[in-house]
Amino acid sequence: MTVARHAWPRRGGLVAMQICAVAALYYGSGQLGLLQQLVRGQVTPVWPPSGIALAGLLLLGPRVWPGIALGAFLTNISLGPSVLPVLAIAAGNTLAPVCSYALLRRAGFHNELDRLRDALALIFLGAFTGMLVSSTTGTGTLVLTGVLDTGDFWPTWSVWWTGDAMGVLTVTPLLLLLRSAHWPGNASPGRWAEGFLLLAATVCVGFLETSTTPLLFVAFPLLIWAAFRFQLAGAVPCALAVSTFAIIAAAQNTGPFAGHDLLTKMITLQAFNGSAALTALLLGVAVSERARAAQEIALAVGRLATMTTRITASDHRPTFRVDEGERASRDTAPK
Repeated sequence: MTVARHAWPRRGGLVAMQICAVAALYYGSGQLGLLQQLVRGQVTPVWPPSGIALAGLLLLGPRVWPGIALGAFLTNISLGPSVLPVLAIAAGNTLAPVCSYALLRRAGFHNELDRLRDALALIFLGAFTGMLVSSTTGTGTLVLTGVLDTGDFWPTWSVWWTGDAMGVLTVTPLLLLLRSAHWPGNASPGRWAEGFLLLAATVCVGFLETSTTPLLFVAFPLLIWAAFRFQLAGAVPCALAVSTFAIIAAAQNTGPFAGHDLLTKMITLQAFNGSAALTALLLGVAVSERARAAQEIALAVGRLATMTTRITASDHRPTFRVDEGERASRDTAPK
């Protein structure tokens, strides 16, 4: 009884710390996301807080939702237009990851992202479906309060929805992988050299993306290389990096984004970011599944070889017991 009485304050304190941590991460990543806003100073092509919110729910449980609500309120309160619309937008930003979390748990989602169905669930349920709540609530609130014209609803809604979805596709897998990440102490020097080469190639691709030459497509061989050689641990950070460079290029009107209006830039940017995220997730999970299947086959073959060796080396021979009644009938049978 005494132990249980002392456990409640500890558990409550831990939950309070988790809620505060989620709120702080949401607010901090929101300030970073607002550096690349495209519509009214608060609608961005990638919204990292949505990915952080969903990852927090998946890793810590639904009890941290107040941290998401607090972080969303603090992020939007300085943007306006007034307290009630900010509360409505914060409510939509909170409900969206909660809905995504409920859909993923209903689908049997694994945080380890070790199956192809997990990647598909994260894409279509966690990102595309769940984020409909925040984009619809937020854009509708701006239109109803007169901040946006009615004709601007769909362009703003598309930017809001794709931004939240891209936050889930790029940030959530990275945070889920960081939970189980460990230092590869047994990696060979060649493996380390390949990792540093991949890092250098990612930086070079970033410079190409932000240059005046439209070379966004050079990122896909990089993603394929990262997925095949390093699986999700390499593909997911590379996808986040190339998407970040593409956003910078769109904000600077360079490369394939130069000379186009907002709608054309958004279509180009989100088509690229979505393709990069889908390539990294699907290919990385597929390669991981293949590697795991190969390990299971090798383990089964090893066990079978061990059993065969033991049977071959054994001196025991199979013996057959004859029932007494069967022996008697055999002896009395006519010859």
